[in-house]
Amino acid sequence: MTRPHWAAKPNEEECRVDLKCGSSITISGAFNPDTLRGDGLDFVVLDEVASMKPDAWDKVLRPALSDREGRALFISTPQGRNHLYNYFELAKTNSEWQSFQFTTEHGGLVKKRELDSAATDMDANSFRQEYDAEFTSIGKHRVYYAFERENNVRDDLRFDGTQDLIWSIDFNVNPMCMLLMQRCGDDVHVLEEIIIKPDANTQLACEAFLARTLGFTKQVPWTHQPMSVKIYGDASGHQRHTAGVATDWVLIKEFFRSWKGTFEPRFYHATQNPLIRDRVNCVNARLRNQHGDCRLFIDPSCKELIRDLEEVSWAVDSNNAPTRELDKQDRSRTHTSDALGYFISQIFPMRVPSN
Repeated sequence: MTRPHWAAKPNEEECRVDLKCGSSITISGAFNPDTLRGDGLDFVVLDEVASMKPDAWDKVLRPALSDREGRALFISTPQGRNHLYNYFELAKTNSEWQSFQFTTEHGGLVKKRELDSAATDMDANSFRQEYDAEFTSIGKHRVYYAFERENNVRDDLRFDGTQDLIWSIDFNVNPMCMLLMQRCGDDVHVLEEIIIKPDANTQLACEAFLARTLGFTKQVPWTHQPMSVKIYGDASGHQRHTAGVATDWVLIKEFFRSWKGTFEPRFYHATQNPLIRDRVNCVNARLRNQHGDCRLFIDPSCKELIRDLEEVSWAVDSNNAPTRELDKQDRSRTHTSDALGYFISQIFPMRVPSN
């Protein structure tokens, strides 16, 4: 197609075609996004973008298009509700984006009898994803498989001044992630998330908590009574410190002493973290148990937590089999769900049934 416009014979080693007009067409791999850095771009096509690291677009290709006001085309089979799903949803509210959805049948290359055979052999979710191009809840080795936006995300959650406020913390430096929650009977309501990056410390965490919760204190119905706050979190707060002065937990206790009369804190941090699998199982059981009951609900503003629950997967071994460790290649992931798990695993632990 481009042969009449070649400026020279294509460079097969660099997978590049130079054209007479001064433009060039290049094919590059995206396994390591940093290798894509370079000159500005006029147009970029990202093929199978659901399998790429989000950094390929967010930190490398998007900036490369800016100076030329270039354009981009994303092509992909869905892979759960990961970053591709977020881009697809963005097109519904951002006029600079457009989204299109085509099934395998629309392509016209696969015969109907093969589609019928695949529908018989595959589970419904896998068929909907691979052949109908739908964003299902399944993802590769997905950790929080019980999470469904339709069941677990609600926009009617409000702070209840008659109930304790729960503050759960993951002591990470970049980012540090915290959740503000309440327990309403057997239900857990995640009201807000607090994300501090890139250089988080415990003092900043306390300041952010104060800024988010002073308004809550005015909703406590009992006059001149402090607001009850239950604090949960990462047991590693005993061993290391983000502020470089004392352990994280000591600093948080000092913060609450300075606000005595406004808050009534109670600390429930464990001396050691639960096993990852146990913590995950506890969260999944709250999201949706074997009877189909959902007991964990999240405000839609908690975008990082929702992304965690949809995207966090198990790390794999050399045979591509899932291990017992979380995949932490994306450093922005796992931290909000960890903060959730520290609380859930203490309050709703999985118990071995007695005989």
